[in-house]
Amino acid sequence: METAQSKEHNSEQQQQQVAAGSPHEVLFLVLAYLPLFELLAMSEVCKSLRDAVKKDIIPWMNIIVERPFLNLRLTDDILMKITSKAEGRLRTLALMNCAWITDDGLQRVIDKNPLINKLHVPGCTGLTPNGVLRAVQTLSEHQHSLKSIQINGIYNMSKEHLERLQYYLFSNQTLQQFHQKQRPLLYHNYRKLQAYRWEDIGRIIDVEICPKCSEVRMVFDCPREECKRKTEHSLSGCRMCKFCVPRCEECGRCVKPGDVEEAVCADTLCSDCWIQLSKCNFCNKPCCRQHTNLQISSSGSTGWICSVCHDKFLSSDDVEQ
Repeated sequence: METAQSKEHNSEQQQQQVAAGSPHEVLFLVLAYLPLFELLAMSEVCKSLRDAVKKDIIPWMNIIVERPFLNLRLTDDILMKITSKAEGRLRTLALMNCAWITDDGLQRVIDKNPLINKLHVPGCTGLTPNGVLRAVQTLSEHQHSLKSIQINGIYNMSKEHLERLQYYLFSNQTLQQFHQKQRPLLYHNYRKLQAYRWEDIGRIIDVEICPKCSEVRMVFDCPREECKRKTEHSLSGCRMCKFCVPRCEECGRCVKPGDVEEAVCADTLCSDCWIQLSKCNFCNKPCCRQHTNLQISSSGSTGWICSVCHDKFLSSDDVEQ
């Protein structure tokens, strides 16, 4: 009798464990919307989710690799393994600051996925201008135009390389028509812009020739009204790359060298934004909203202390004593 009860009890426990281990049906519906890192993690949860991730092509049609996890580990072989899950139907390939990706690795993915319409490889320092040109040329040969491309941060990009890229990208419209469609690019908005939504601001390519230094770089517009009027009337304004004119991290306006305010972080702040931001209780310096991780809560008082002052004063043996 005890043996029968024991068997029945064990059977109930096993059924409960199976029921508890089964993922909710909703999880299968959200797989197509998960970022790549979470998608890979989900495939390790259980067998049913692993099979669902493996068999469904839709989650793999848009590959977006961002900091700070996957981009430091992504190699040509890993990229090929991940993109192969799309079975040639890849639409978006966004590799943000993936330094280990080479021209050959990118080209192998392009050859297997001729339907790519978004190619974003900013900061991929392992790529060369010729490698990017070859990839774009391959995509254009399939009579499939790219909606957007990002190449900012790739070294040795010349005016000739840019003109060649524009030849492939603007086959159905003139360069003048393209410039008429694009919206102003503001520095502070760009920092918040998601990689795969680049074409939402009406731009196919992220770089152009800087009017001042003539280098192939990102050129930013200025939200100042006086600078807008100069640009509208084709006058010499501040529409340049960030190396030619400093811009405020918070508002994107141009900042004259004498008006740059000192901050905890290395970013540039204008006087107006400097006044509005909260300051460190010790050094009275602010930090932009991009670097709030430098703020350490001050116990026993309101406000915060920057990490520099915390390490310099509050972590020393003299203060502890």
